[in-house]
Amino acid sequence: MNSGFPPIVLLFTIFLSCFSGILSAAEVTLQSIQIHQTHEWLRQRPTIYFHCKGENKTFLPDVKKANTLYTFKGEESWQPLTEFVSKKCKRCGLYEKDILTDDRFDEWEFCPSDFTAPDGTYNRAKEGEFNASFACSTCVDVGADHAAPHSDTRGNGKTVAVAVVISVFLTTALIIVFIGGYKYWQKRKRRQEQARFLKLFEEQDDIEDELGLRDII
Repeated sequence: MNSGFPPIVLLFTIFLSCFSGILSAAEVTLQSIQIHQTHEWLRQRPTIYFHCKGENKTFLPDVKKANTLYTFKGEESWQPLTEFVSKKCKRCGLYEKDILTDDRFDEWEFCPSDFTAPDGTYNRAKEGEFNASFACSTCVDVGADHAAPHSDTRGNGKTVAVAVVISVFLTTALIIVFIGGYKYWQKRKRRQEQARFLKLFEEQDDIEDELGLRDII
C-alpha cells in the first residue's frame, strides 16, 4: 500500500513556494554618497545615517568627511539600506546624529518607481546638502510600470485588476483541488486499511481450518 502523501499536495507546495518568490522583497543598496556639509559644530567627524519611517536606522560608518565621494559595492555589513515588498512608497531620509536633535539633510518619498534606469539605479541630490546614488535591480520593472504615460494609466489599471482576478481564481482552484485530492486520498487509504483488515481475518480463518481449531471450538 502506498501511504505517501498525494501528489496534489506536492504540486500545491511548489505553487506556494513560487508564489512566495514573486512576493519576495526588493533590496535597495547605496552605491555612492557625498555630503556637502556637516551640521554638528562641536565635533569634526559626523555620524550619518539613513532611515525610513517605521524601520531601523542604517548608519554609514565610512562617511566621515564633507565634500568627499564615497562609493560602495553593496556588500557592506550595513547593506541593504531598506527593502520594498510592494509598489508602495516609504518616507525616508538622510540624517546626521546630534546630541540634542538629529539634523536632517533631506527627507522624501522613496518609491520603487524611482528606479527607472536600465541598470536599476536612482540618483538623489539636494543642493548644498548631499548627492547619492541608490541601486535596486529588481525594482526596474516596477519603475517602468509607474513611469508609463498618464494616458495608459487606465489600461495598466485594468491589466493589474485582471492579473489579480486571475491569481485569485487560480489560487482558489488549487485550494479546491487540494482539498478534493486530500479527501480522496483519505477515503482510498481507509478502503485499503479495511481491505487489509478483512484479509487478516480471512488468513486467520484459513489457519484455523488447517489446524482443525474451528471444529474443536
